[in-house]
Amino acid sequence: MITRKFKICSSIAIAVSCIILFFACDDEKVYPQTRLFRPVLNKDLSADKNTIIVNMAKMKGVVSYTIEVSRDTFKTIDYTIESDQNYLVLNSELLKGDPLFWNMLYQVRATAHAEDPQYDSRISDLGSVRTERFPSVLKEPATYDVTDVAARVTWTVEGEDITTIKIFAGNDLKLTTPLREITVPEADRKKGETFAVQGLTPSTKYQVAIYAQGTLRGWVEYTTLTADIDPASPGVVDLRAATDPLAVANAVTAAASGSTILVKRGSVFYMPTVALNKSITIRAAHGFGAKRARLFNKNGNWNIAGGSTIEFIRFIDLELRGGDFGGTYVFNPAVNNISVSELLFENCVINTMRGVMRLRNNNVVVDNYKFINCQLDSIGSYGLLTADQPVSGSPSTTARVNNIVLQNSTFNRFQFFISSYNNSQSITIENCTFSNIITSESGNYIFRYRGGDGNNNVINGISIKNSVFGPGWNTGNTATNNVRGKEGLPSTPIQVVNTYVTNDWDFVATYEIPGLRSTVYGGNQSALWVSPLSNNFSFKDNGFAGRFSTGDPRWRTKR
Repeated sequence: MITRKFKICSSIAIAVSCIILFFACDDEKVYPQTRLFRPVLNKDLSADKNTIIVNMAKMKGVVSYTIEVSRDTFKTIDYTIESDQNYLVLNSELLKGDPLFWNMLYQVRATAHAEDPQYDSRISDLGSVRTERFPSVLKEPATYDVTDVAARVTWTVEGEDITTIKIFAGNDLKLTTPLREITVPEADRKKGETFAVQGLTPSTKYQVAIYAQGTLRGWVEYTTLTADIDPASPGVVDLRAATDPLAVANAVTAAASGSTILVKRGSVFYMPTVALNKSITIRAAHGFGAKRARLFNKNGNWNIAGGSTIEFIRFIDLELRGGDFGGTYVFNPAVNNISVSELLFENCVINTMRGVMRLRNNNVVVDNYKFINCQLDSIGSYGLLTADQPVSGSPSTTARVNNIVLQNSTFNRFQFFISSYNNSQSITIENCTFSNIITSESGNYIFRYRGGDGNNNVINGISIKNSVFGPGWNTGNTATNNVRGKEGLPSTPIQVVNTYVTNDWDFVATYEIPGLRSTVYGGNQSALWVSPLSNNFSFKDNGFAGRFSTGDPRWRTKR
């Protein structure tokens, strides 16, 4: 009996031993070697002064890394570094005496190498990082600190006096070959401001550097404006020295069709009141200072003469201000037979008006209605555009605007936006910021096409790209920021691309603009922008995915 039990136990022991040996042999199985994983970061790329810190995770089987650095997303490669370290500081020593540029956006990628090159990883894009700005007393230029041929240079008065300014080509990033050297006038050194940089070339990028007795104190990029209009050119009416508030109105009345009225930045004039019957451009000359030339709407609106055929009406670098939120317009003609090929607002500020343009009566046509690089604020119940019914009250099917273009512009505090009793051909919105558009308490709309069947569409469609929408204008402190998006447009194609809305806004049910709420930012407008109420739409949330590519470019985060 004992012998039998011993034999059974022995058999079990042998079986267990075999199983153990089987798995032991399996543990020693050699698997085929495979390609290394792509390198990943322990921490995001960061900059310390003009160095970049690359902190990659340690990986088994890696014998070395190749790090590549570029400024143009690897169309070209500035530096290639071979290292056996996963933590690197890209400084002058590592780059063999050739330091990185200050205030420069770099892209970094890495490849992990195995003992056998056939198992090297694929290239891993580690991201982008901007080096810090050179510690400088030089101030960043504002848009109004440069003209076509001159620059205003400002700095903080600190330490030794700034004695010299050197001008370098825009691509001379190492400041090796000065194009010009300017001695800062004695009177400017204690002011921290000089206008001594003159004689530049229009539409040109420069590096402007300041020095204290030969010591570099900082540099910054300036890009000059396009060449200003020559006041002596035919068709130019030069009002740069004018001070009479009626000077623009008088000049428009007397000018030949096609003329340009040239005014000085910071000047103030009344808007003309005589009905316009000719092509005209009113623009500010290039100059320093934040203030645009202003046209003040004193008398309600500027009309267009009945029976007129006008090629263009252009406002450039101006502020157009109304005197009455409830009763002033830029244009409000109530006559028949008007044809305007182009009505353009470029680099303009428009505010405190009941509406920008209201059209009425028959055979009234504006072919192209454009806002380029503009800021509009506090526009009342006739909005950006109203193609209205005639004074008589019966619906009009001939007052219309064919093509509407809104580009690189900001729109804030509108009671109404676009309304028409007739078809348009197209609406193109690109790179725009919208906030407080349409009062939430009213029955108004963003797009209202209400001419009935056959007269209530945008024939070739509405395109909205790279834009951001904030909530409705909640003027009565109601509980909702919801707005009516559209009326009509039953067969209008609507395209929405790379466009966000804030989460404190929505459409009133059944009035949605298809696709506009497809990408919702997780916060409200006060979380997204610095100060919507004061028209500062710079992005406050550094985590917002659209901060580099959406909204009016003037507010975008710079890479």
